[in-house]
This record gives sequence, C-alpha cells and structure tokens, in this order.
Amino acid sequence: MNRRFPLAGRRRTVDARSASWMAPTGDPGLPLEAAATREGVDPAEWARTHPDTVDGWLHRYGAVLFRGACTGLDTFGEAVQALAGTPEAYVERSTPRTELGHRLYSATDHPADQAIALHNENSYQLGFPARLVFGCLTPARTGGATPLADTRRVLARLEPSVVAAFAERGVLYQRNYGDGLGVRWQDAFGTADKAAVAAYCAARGIDVIWKPDGGLRTTQVRPALAVHPVTGERVWFNHAAFFHISGHPPAFREALLAQFAERDLPSNTYYGDGSPIEPSVLEHLRAAYAAERVARPWQTGDVLLVDNLLAAHGREPFTGERRVVVGMARPLTWEEVRA
Repeated sequence: MNRRFPLAGRRRTVDARSASWMAPTGDPGLPLEAAATREGVDPAEWARTHPDTVDGWLHRYGAVLFRGACTGLDTFGEAVQALAGTPEAYVERSTPRTELGHRLYSATDHPADQAIALHNENSYQLGFPARLVFGCLTPARTGGATPLADTRRVLARLEPSVVAAFAERGVLYQRNYGDGLGVRWQDAFGTADKAAVAAYCAARGIDVIWKPDGGLRTTQVRPALAVHPVTGERVWFNHAAFFHISGHPPAFREALLAQFAERDLPSNTYYGDGSPIEPSVLEHLRAAYAAERVARPWQTGDVLLVDNLLAAHGREPFTGERRVVVGMARPLTWEEVRA
C-alpha cells in the first residue's frame, strides 16, 4: 500500500513499512528533528498510528520537532490531537494569550521586543499539562525562536545544597492581579465572579486576599522537583527563577520596586517557608538554564511536541509578523509527579 494514510475515523489498514515514513534527520539532540521520508505522508495520521515511536523519541530527547507537519490552524489542531490528545483550557494564566478556538491559543501575546525566560508550563499550579504542542504558522522576520532546555540536565548542573534546600522547602509563589501590570484576575481565572475565583483557589491550596482597590493577591506553595510519571527521572520543575523580581531587566525592576511594596509586586517567589531566595542561588539557577539552552529557528509548518516535565521552553524577542500557536494536553497533578 503506497498511498497517503486514510482520514481519521475511517477503518484503516496500516502498512507494516509505514514506521519508517517519518524519521529523525540530522544529529540527535534537543529537540529531535523528524520529517517525512516520502511524499504524501500525513504527519498527524502517522503519529496516531505510531504512538510508541513518538513516545520513545519524546521521552528520550524531551521534545520532537516535526518539519512541515501543519498547513494552518485546522491541520495544527489535528496534530495536537494526534500527538497529545484533547487540548485543555488555559487557566490561572501568567501570560496574555488569544484563544483561537477549540482550546488552541496564541503561544503568547507578550511584547515582541521582550524575551520570555525558560520555564515549564504552569508548574506553579496544582495541575499542569504533560504535553505542549507548538505550531509555526508564520515565522518571525528575525528572532522569535522557542528555546528549550532539558530539565534533567539543568538539575544535574545544580549544587546539591541548592537542590536540597528547594526539595525540603519548595517554592512559594506570590502574585498580584489588577494593578495595571500583568494579567487581570478576571482574565487569569476566566471569570469576573469573585466567589468562583475563591472556590477555585480554595480547591487548589491557593490563599486569596482581595485588596481594597479591587485587586487580588494570591500565594501558593508547590514543590520544586518532580519525578517523570513514565521515565521515573527526577527533573527541575518550577517557576522559582521565572517569577522572581530579579529576573526583570534592571531598569524595569527598579521601576517596579519604586512603584510597589514587595508584597504588591506583580509576581515574586520565595522558599516555601516564606524566606527569601538568595541572589547567588537565583544566579546559579539561571546559569544552569543558560548552559542547557538550545534554540532552532522556526520554519513555516513546523510542529514542536514538548514534554512539559522534561523540557523547559521560552521565547526569543523578534521582529516582523510571528504567528506561533499552542495546544496543551494530558493534565497531571503534583500528586502524580511528586519527587
């Protein structure tokens, strides 16, 4: 049978040779790059037919970049379903995103001239996606890559004393919504009903303070390390450096500290017992991410599958029109990955 895979939903006969119709290209690494080896292969249908191969690549390398795997938002949605399953809604938001339908979103609406540091999606939440699928509909004119870092290797670079401190105490996340910076609480939680927000937070161990100006402050403590539910590997999985005030450029950081008391900053992090994270430790964390950072330029039609526990991701500044979309799927909770 030498023809394109039949459409999803029809009875299909799988050609025994089809396992080789999509194969790694170039040097193996993060991300593993894969492409069709013959004309007429539908990457989404191939992935549906060969999930063990996809899983094997993903769990070994942390991310897989499928070249030419989508032609638009519709085919990207098919790729998300094939590679990760039904996408989940994006709640408890920390970045502005535009919903494009069917729980697919713009990767971020963050200003183009600003970088987004490496992080694991929603690691500060009680629940988070196991898989992320990014699609490039239009690459930037310059910049705009989605850098990655293997969180197993990041962890291996950290001093044992640093790891032990976070393993024992966890991370406390403090966020303030509604002060003119960052995401409004109505957008973050997808509702303007304070009672609904309070109920959501109570169910997830999030402490809530409603401020006199109508704003919201939340605090929550989460672990800093996780164990991958399939591979059993220990990974560095948190937003400790990402949300800390020291991660902002100096001029912006100074402006924030001049405008807000520490308790009112848009976001900040501490050890789980509320004690401050030492500046030297934060520098050490960022150095570990930087040492493992890799970035591949986007090409039109690319689909990037990321294991959210095994690989951190970010975004480079860019110029031009960049249209990168994302779907998030396979929800996990901290109880399932606790180290």
